[in-house]
Amino acid sequence: MRTVLLIWLGLAALLQAGGLTFEKPLLEIHLAADAKTAVTDFKFENKTDQPVTIARFDKTCSCISVQISGGKQTYQPGEKGVVRATFDLGNFSGVVDKLVILWLAGDPEAKPSITLTVRVHIPVLVVMEPKTLKWGLGSKPEPQKIDLKMDHSKPIKILTTTCSSEAFALELKTLAEGKHYQLWVTPKATAEPALAIIRLETDCEIARHKNQQAFATVRRELPASGGTPSP
Repeated sequence: MRTVLLIWLGLAALLQAGGLTFEKPLLEIHLAADAKTAVTDFKFENKTDQPVTIARFDKTCSCISVQISGGKQTYQPGEKGVVRATFDLGNFSGVVDKLVILWLAGDPEAKPSITLTVRVHIPVLVVMEPKTLKWGLGSKPEPQKIDLKMDHSKPIKILTTTCSSEAFALELKTLAEGKHYQLWVTPKATAEPALAIIRLETDCEIARHKNQQAFATVRRELPASGGTPSP
């Protein structure tokens, strides 16, 4: 019981950071695969007995725009407000976190009072596993595969596959048209380091899912933690 109380008190302290009490400093949104924007409202209240001023804000991505209660910056005791974050989803998919940071009057530059998190869940229609293929330097140049499954109500066909480096050969195998593919990648040699971007174009009608990419690399294997690099 004491542990639960301490956790609750710690959460309360977090929500009231800097004199403003936020209902939730982290907001999660689950969106449709074709959504273009996400809007989140972080509601807050000044529960102190002194005015609190939001001096400025910053964000971790140009894809986020921020509005604070129509531009209002100072809140008297008992006043409420909203930080609205609008996220332009662009080509993002999967789970994406974006931050909004608030400095209150008197905050040091290096220690803003409040960090808000927008966590957006965007369906992944082209599921690739893995997204990066690795070969050790000097290892046997055996083929490896990327498994591709389409998680959509409509079939998604792979139209083209290209590789940024001639050091790798590609072979696409169709297991179920529009539903399941395997992309086999083979390095032509492993004597020298190599890196390639593999691009796949699909016929998906939703722009952010139309083009996909994966990676292939030949490199010296990194030593285990605490080990000594090989000569």
